[in-house]
Amino acid sequence: MSANSFDARSTLQVGDESYEIFRLDKVEGSARLPYSLKVLLENLLRTEDGANITADHIRALGGWDSQAQPSQEIQFTPARVIMQDFTGVPCVVDLATMREAVKELGGDAAKINPLAPAELVIDHSVIADKFGTNDAFKQNVELEYGRNRERYQFLRWGQTAFDEFKVVPPGTGIVHQVNIEHLARVVMTRDGKAYPDTLVGTDSHTTMVNGLGVLGWGVGGIEAEAAMLGQPVSMLIPRVVGFKLTGELQPGTTATDLVLTITEMLRKHGVVGKFVEFYGEGVAATSLANRATIGNMSPEFGSTAAIFPIDDETLSYMRLTGRSEQQVALVEAYAKEQGLWLDPKAEPDFSEKLELDLATVVPSIAGPKRPQDRIVLADAKSQFAQDVRNYVKDGGDVDEAVKESFPASDAPAVSNGVPSNPVEVTAPDGTTYTLDHGAVTVAAITSCTNTSNPYVMVAAALVAKKAVEKGLTRKPWVKTTLAPGSKVVTDYFEKAGLTPYLDKVGFNLVGYGCTTCIGNSGPLPDEVSKAVNEHDLAVTSVLSGNRNFEGRINPDVKMNYLASPPLVVAYALAGSMKLDITREALGYDQDNNPVFLKDIWPSEAEVNDVVANAIGEDMFSKSYSDVFAGDAQWQALPVPTGDTFEWDGESTYVRKPPYFEGMQMEPAPVEDITGARVLAKLGDSVTTDHISPAGAIKADTPAGKYLTEHGIERRDFNSYGSRRGNHEVMIRGTFANIRLRNQIAPGTEGGYTRDFTQDGGPVSFIYDASQNYQAAGVPLVVLAGKEYGSGSSRDWAAKGTALLGVKAVIAESYERIHRSNLIGMGVLPLQFPEGHTAESLGLTGEETFSVSGVTELNEGTTPRTVKVTTDTGVEFDAVVRIDTPGEADYYRNGGILQYVLRSLIRK
Repeated sequence: MSANSFDARSTLQVGDESYEIFRLDKVEGSARLPYSLKVLLENLLRTEDGANITADHIRALGGWDSQAQPSQEIQFTPARVIMQDFTGVPCVVDLATMREAVKELGGDAAKINPLAPAELVIDHSVIADKFGTNDAFKQNVELEYGRNRERYQFLRWGQTAFDEFKVVPPGTGIVHQVNIEHLARVVMTRDGKAYPDTLVGTDSHTTMVNGLGVLGWGVGGIEAEAAMLGQPVSMLIPRVVGFKLTGELQPGTTATDLVLTITEMLRKHGVVGKFVEFYGEGVAATSLANRATIGNMSPEFGSTAAIFPIDDETLSYMRLTGRSEQQVALVEAYAKEQGLWLDPKAEPDFSEKLELDLATVVPSIAGPKRPQDRIVLADAKSQFAQDVRNYVKDGGDVDEAVKESFPASDAPAVSNGVPSNPVEVTAPDGTTYTLDHGAVTVAAITSCTNTSNPYVMVAAALVAKKAVEKGLTRKPWVKTTLAPGSKVVTDYFEKAGLTPYLDKVGFNLVGYGCTTCIGNSGPLPDEVSKAVNEHDLAVTSVLSGNRNFEGRINPDVKMNYLASPPLVVAYALAGSMKLDITREALGYDQDNNPVFLKDIWPSEAEVNDVVANAIGEDMFSKSYSDVFAGDAQWQALPVPTGDTFEWDGESTYVRKPPYFEGMQMEPAPVEDITGARVLAKLGDSVTTDHISPAGAIKADTPAGKYLTEHGIERRDFNSYGSRRGNHEVMIRGTFANIRLRNQIAPGTEGGYTRDFTQDGGPVSFIYDASQNYQAAGVPLVVLAGKEYGSGSSRDWAAKGTALLGVKAVIAESYERIHRSNLIGMGVLPLQFPEGHTAESLGLTGEETFSVSGVTELNEGTTPRTVKVTTDTGVEFDAVVRIDTPGEADYYRNGGILQYVLRSLIRK
């Protein structure tokens, strides 16, 4: 029960139903707050307990100073938790392990149970092995079940063993699309109360639901577990960036073009750790699908959330997707009663403001390795000519035909032409073709970002239709895949008669899941892969996703571009990034006439007509009528029973982790770090994709050797993501991304370091060196540059770091989620003094480090800085990036899970 210090408890009548609410207007200053902070304010009013959440916290939020730097800590209690299976399986593994740990410490295992609704969608496991055939989907699903049987049985056990935990089975959709189409409540009802739907999710793109007016963001799995167990999320009241939208998108531009423009603007502005909130008359002109697309890309800007207020567009979408009339009426009544309804003319109090006229957005792509690196489509050819030089060896031949297409006034890197290394390839059917740098080898309509948006999906299908009518198809070296985020997409393609055209250009259904966007693109055709690797070709992928980091999409593909679904189809037809698809022919029709992009690009009216006539509420009602039941394969899986899980000692998928081994009720005192060695010295923009294991497992790596030693055939290795429930595999793949460059092992790429437990410090696998260091009792540190840990909210980026024996990371700056996850695993995040870097301090990574002053945490305070010294005489004060008292408690306990476990036992 809330302490109700502000007498905010009230009643809201909606139809025949009455709900208890907590009125925001009882708090002075609430009316001027941005939408997102009003949602947080309601959260504090409802959960005020006089201890963790007090009247002073509520007054601080009501009196928010928009221009102040964040300093006030609050405790946010999300209404629910959402997970995908890559990050969700380790969550359930940890909960199962905590049940055993509670028993061992004399507590009640039943206390380890989700206290808030927790829903997991299995969407990350399907791999696009098969493509380009009518039975590709069926074959990929069969392969998925074969590979993941142990994991799926474990999740079925969890669904029966834990209260408030539900699983959406494989082959249903992508978590964020399922969330906006079905799971999101917008306004929650529970125990007679009505309150804003809020959540945290184990995937950074949880922010897609911000498009519905639902406040939520991605956290690491360890934070999500704590939230499931009733722990509030400790946070500072953030700065809120107001992003004003005016005007309307011009014909020929898409939501993808818009979101790439916004991503570039906000990344340039700097919004890490801030909320972004959209307002203005342009918001009312922005469809819900486009809002969700923008919200989805919040991690690519770096913001915590990117939210739109509730309005009539929200209600229309709820009706379309099959929400009940009572629920829609409740959302309208609640939002208007609480001042959460959009006023397009309002100018709320924001910390900072940006503005975009939607009419200025132009067709764009982004790449070749970061989502914020937007390229105007018309400039894509010339930009590729410059960027490809970073991916090929010097001295490559010059493609004269391309060279001649650039005017003499262009920059020297362009006017010298494009590197070329043509290779003749023979396809299985005996035909031959030429492969070269820039060849598009993967063209994927994939990812929650765009497959939830019917406008861009229909546009893609119409491009395919017009291409087929002109006699065009994909180039033979392009792997084309269609992986929608829900079955509704294929339903409206079928109803509109568009499926046959997608099939004819190679975009056959391969699965309902993330596939290419998370590295599950599957292998390239053998002959393509062989040519690429033997001749070191810099080939490309084009995908309608949100992530294009190095090494993420496919191990054979060096350069990756984000594009709208219709442009993905266009690039599959073109087959190369060397082609200017805005001016040059994509191919030739039956009469040998050139076919240009403008010839097959659908009009806005054509797209809108299909959307209006092919999509209906009945499709959503049918798709989600029994969403947790699953197909016959899911229902046929045997389900283990019992409150605690029976671990299989031979399993290579699900193993009991070591986090609670030897744990006592009282935490050991925090200690200073002495005699530490550097495991990795890294540059700027090292992402969680570089740190966390992802993608395929190579046979000659420590993880591959582990699986081989356990009798697993190479064809059954599966991916790192599917084996996230096995810590032995995951620690062997931490810092092992094929594009990671560890500066203390120059000339290497991948999971290599130098092992100074051996004479001369020979180059070694990071995992092997870590084992030697831990055996010798040597603690480890990581040195890094700016934006360390940007990317997805990956628990294993922190878990793997901790299990490798890393005690501290010293970086120039951090992305929010990874910094907090490091603390959650007992790793100390430190920051170089302002204006200093590893290079400016003369650090090579060969030194021995000591960190003193950490023990101040034992006295209940957090030091602002600690002293870092090396055996070479370097000395500096590192900033301690434990930002809140709650984080300090987690660190003192050795991690967030240990803190939660001790707290639950003491209750």
